[in-house]
Amino acid sequence: MKSYFVIVLILMGALTMNQTATAKGAKSEKAGAKATPLNLEMETLEGKKVNLAEKYQGKVVLLVNVASKCGNTPQYAQLEALHKKYGKEGLAIVGVPCNQFGKQEPGTAAEIAEFCEKNYGVDFDLMAKVDVNGDDAVPLYKYLTSKETDPKFAGKIPWNFEKFLFNRDGQVVARFNHKMKPDAPEVVAAIEKELAAKR
Repeated sequence: MKSYFVIVLILMGALTMNQTATAKGAKSEKAGAKATPLNLEMETLEGKKVNLAEKYQGKVVLLVNVASKCGNTPQYAQLEALHKKYGKEGLAIVGVPCNQFGKQEPGTAAEIAEFCEKNYGVDFDLMAKVDVNGDDAVPLYKYLTSKETDPKFAGKIPWNFEKFLFNRDGQVVARFNHKMKPDAPEVVAAIEKELAAKR
């Protein structure tokens, strides 16, 4: 009888160890999931902190550093057009005001919001004004411009309206020069390709 109970105890112990190992494996698999640069926190133009990965989960994201007094500023109109055309399909346009290039974004958050709405009817998301280059650059742009973390698309931001395209999994799949307009065939084709891709 004693041997019977010993066998039962051994079997129960083995079952518990197996369940624990399975749980640890699941956690390890989740922790080992591919990191995404969007899994970072930023502030919106209204001053609200958001986790980009959560806010844009499952979306195709076009991230653009913007400015109100630049020769490229009319690109706001094309960005808004993309937002209206593809927003329902899962495209999120995210503007990031920056004053590092010719001091062409000197305004306050309220002034930036008013300018964008009044002149271009901007309805897509705008983040708080930040640095995109140098020691004071926000973590997202440090990630995007570093050869260690983003070797394929690395390099300093040269000017206003540089564009990064993220797929639905939050990975960078393309970078477009500030001179390339948002409605250029190459940009539109890349956006449509990612919108059509299933997760």
